Amino acid sequence: LLPALIFLILGTQIPFLFTLYYSTQSWNLVRPGSQEFNWLNNYVDVFRDSQFREVALNTVIMIVGTVIISVILGLMLALLLDRKFIGRSLIRTLLITPFLVTPVAGALIWKTAMFDPVFGLINFVLSPFGVEQIDWVSRFPLAAVMTNLIWQWTPFMMLLILAGLQSIPRELYEAGRMDGMTRWQEFREITLPLLKGPILVALIVRSMDALRTFELPFNLTDGGPVTATESLSLYAYKVIFDFIEFNYGAAIVVVQFLVIFAMSLLYILTLRNKD
Repeated sequence: LLPALIFLILGTQIPFLFTLYYSTQSWNLVRPGSQEFNWLNNYVDVFRDSQFREVALNTVIMIVGTVIISVILGLMLALLLDRKFIGRSLIRTLLITPFLVTPVAGALIWKTAMFDPVFGLINFVLSPFGVEQIDWVSRFPLAAVMTNLIWQWTPFMMLLILAGLQSIPRELYEAGRMDGMTRWQEFREITLPLLKGPILVALIVRSMDALRTFELPFNLTDGGPVTATESLSLYAYKVIFDFIEFNYGAAIVVVQFLVIFAMSLLYILTLRNKD
């Protein structure tokens, strides 16, 4: 394990320590020798920043919307794939495909092939119903980003829930049928209670990952229009590389890390309680 541990320390922990250090500094790169210790003033500025609060709200909306819809769709698809029918393996492979596409490629596919106002597939499908050429990314930027995220992450939810479904003993369903249970009663009294663990794990894991969303809004909308789709990662990137405010951007990254760390603790406690 030593080579992997060394790589982990060099690739993640040491850079994070530098980030912590820079987040407590005040340093104007244009003026040499201006670096000085700034205590926690950068963190105070983060929570005073109205744009940061707006971006945080956008991130929460994206997380809640995409995670909930992805879980519902993933549950429906998992229930479908839990049944035996001709071509199930092929359909399962096709449904997993969006999860295998890189976020950058997925964003470009949706931007050019789906959302394009002239050549987009969505406008082509809706044109017989009188829908004009709509620029979906410009008019509905947040919905466009959420749609792309749902498309990409629903297969992940489906796989987790499907694994939970296949671990449920079939004897429970046989006993339910002997007691005269309907399909809905089986789902409500047997399937759903036994899936609470996998669903909760899927919710927490996906929420943690959604907080790091960067590639998709960067390539699809670049955070616009008017920061409508900026995530915390994208905002930190712009602060650091566009506004050249390294110390303030480092503070944003640390705040984001603390939120993800808290969610990871929740994930660990959930697994421990489940065991």
